Amino acid sequence: MRINFVDLKKQYLSIKPEIDTATQQVIENAAFILGKELEEFEKEFAAFCQAKCAVGVDSGISALELGMRALGIGPGDEVIVPANSFIASASAVSFTGAKPVLVDCDPVTYNINPSLIERSITKNTRAIMPVHLYGQPADMELIREIARKNKLLVVEDACQAHGAEYHGKRVGSFGDFAAFSFYPGKNLGAYGDGGILVTNKKSLAEKVAMMRNYGQKKKYDHRFLAWNRRLDNLQAAVLRVKLKYLDEWNKKRRKKAGLYSKYLKGLPVELPQISVGVSHVFHLFVIRTQKRDALQKALEGKGVSTGIHYPIPIHLQRAYRDLGEHRGSFPVTERYAKEILSLPMYPELSEEEIKYVANQIRVFFS
Repeated sequence: MRINFVDLKKQYLSIKPEIDTATQQVIENAAFILGKELEEFEKEFAAFCQAKCAVGVDSGISALELGMRALGIGPGDEVIVPANSFIASASAVSFTGAKPVLVDCDPVTYNINPSLIERSITKNTRAIMPVHLYGQPADMELIREIARKNKLLVVEDACQAHGAEYHGKRVGSFGDFAAFSFYPGKNLGAYGDGGILVTNKKSLAEKVAMMRNYGQKKKYDHRFLAWNRRLDNLQAAVLRVKLKYLDEWNKKRRKKAGLYSKYLKGLPVELPQISVGVSHVFHLFVIRTQKRDALQKALEGKGVSTGIHYPIPIHLQRAYRDLGEHRGSFPVTERYAKEILSLPMYPELSEEEIKYVANQIRVFFS
């Protein structure tokens, strides 16, 4: 049996007529940039996130960077970021000219550890950036309380958490703004790169809408120097079709996660722990074992593709030598980087395939 880590072809085939019709209409209308499809998708995704505004951009990292720039974050400022995340969380801060200040992860949820945040706050701190890692919301109640107490902004990195909920409320509506990625493998993925900024602040959305489009208020009226960071109409058309299925797909992901937990029970691996009051959407299903590398190799030999998210922590990347951190700075993140393994996870994954993966893990440990 061959089991892919993700299988985007299966998803496409399940909605092929709708996708083909939507993309063909964009092509026939020759409306590719900043058109109706994008405008409608922005409205629909904002409503999905229980927020007022959304601005489509070319990637999740652009949503983070432009949103922070629009809030005035820049040189001399600091933004608190989890050490256990993809490098884009920190590099978006760096691109504004500000400094990412890393905080170790919670040993149970793998998200930023709220109990460690305040010790990292300085007079230069402007914002806290929680990342809803793997699809599980961070502890937003505690994080927002810390932010209020210290008069800080909150930037949600929701790039892995489309549709996740914290105490009945969608992620993306808790901070000053949130960023989502539409990388093809995400729970809501485009057919190329894409992203969106979501906010309840109309003025922020209006500024980012100008920043993504050369600083234009209207065509050829440039109010400030800016970028070309637009989400194109063709991707918006694809995302509009997929958005209708997102809740259903997330429900299936949670079911697949339950099956994994059932069939892996009793084995010497750490399974995901879901926080009380949250709805995890399992962008990734991540287990931990000290025999990670050997297990990954064994699974590959049996036709099972896996991933590691992420093998080298941000502070140990060559790109971030200037942070001055060292091995041992964030012990939980560093330990987990050697143990985490992401198993195949997508809505179309069958129970038979999950049983096969679990059985191969059982064989490995026996």
